[in-house]
Amino acid sequence: MLKVVKLGRSTYYYNLSVEGKEKAAPKGGKPKGYSINIDSIKICDDQIKEFILESINGDAINYGYRKITHHLRRYYNLIINHKKVYRLCKELKILKEQRVIKSKMKRVIAINKIITGSNQLWEMDIKYGYIEGEDKFFYILNLIDIFDRSIIDYHMGLHCESKDAAALLRKCLIRRNLFEEGANKPVIRTDNGPQFVSYKFSACCEELGIEHERILVKTPNKNAHVESFHRILEDECLKINEFQGYAEAYRVVNEFMEFYNNRRIHSSLRFMSPNEFYNLYFGENLTNIEIRV
Repeated sequence: MLKVVKLGRSTYYYNLSVEGKEKAAPKGGKPKGYSINIDSIKICDDQIKEFILESINGDAINYGYRKITHHLRRYYNLIINHKKVYRLCKELKILKEQRVIKSKMKRVIAINKIITGSNQLWEMDIKYGYIEGEDKFFYILNLIDIFDRSIIDYHMGLHCESKDAAALLRKCLIRRNLFEEGANKPVIRTDNGPQFVSYKFSACCEELGIEHERILVKTPNKNAHVESFHRILEDECLKINEFQGYAEAYRVVNEFMEFYNNRRIHSSLRFMSPNEFYNLYFGENLTNIEIRV
C-alpha cells in the first residue's frame, strides 16, 4: 500500500508515533528582570541600565557591549553575560555601529612569463625624491612597459594615493589606445605597497578588465625593470640635482623623462631609445627577443 501511494515506511510510522501527542512547550522563557552580584543580591535591570549609563559617561565611553560586560563585572561585581548586556544596551539605544567588514580582494601572485611584445606586461612602482630647499620629499609613480622600456606615463606630486595609481593606469591605457572595451589589456605588476593593495586600485583594475598581479614580499627582482629604471633615475637625475623647490624638481624630472623615452639608448633595445623601439616594432611579436620575468 505504501508503495502504491509512494510513501516511505519511516515517514508513515513516525506520523503514527507522534499522532495524538500534545505539542511540546516552547523552550526558553521571558527574561527574569534582574541579575545577581557576587554576594547573591538581586539587582534589577533598571539599576543595571543606570550602571551602564554611568560607565559610558566615565571610563567606558568608547566601549562596546562586550567591554561593558567586563566593566560591569569588575566594578559592580555583577554576574552577567554579554548577551544580556547587548539587550540592555539595545533598549537604551547606545549600541555602537558595527564596522563594515569588506570582502577581501583576490590576490594574484606574480608568475613567470615570457614576454615577446609591447603591452603584454606593465610594471608600476614608486620612487622618492628629496627637495633640499624645502626639506621634504616628493613621489614619482612610474609605469613602464617591460618590453620596450618606455615610461608610458608617470605621476609626480607631494602625495601618492590609490586614486593617483588608478588615474595613472587609465592614462596609460589611453596613451596606448587600449582603453576601449575589447582591446587586449596588459597585465599590471606591482609590489605590495598600500596604493596597490587598496580596494580603490583593485576595483579600478576589475572595472578595466586588467589582471593585477603582486610580487611576493622581499622579491624586488620580480619587479626588476621598473627597479632598474629607478636606479637610472636616481643616478642620472635625482642624485646630481639639489632641488630648491618643488617647481624646479618637477621641471627637471619632466625633462629627464622626455630624454629617457626619446633619446637615451638601451643596449637591450638594439641601441635605440624606448619610443624609437616601440614605434618600430609596435604590433610585432619578436621571437628572437624574449624577456623572461
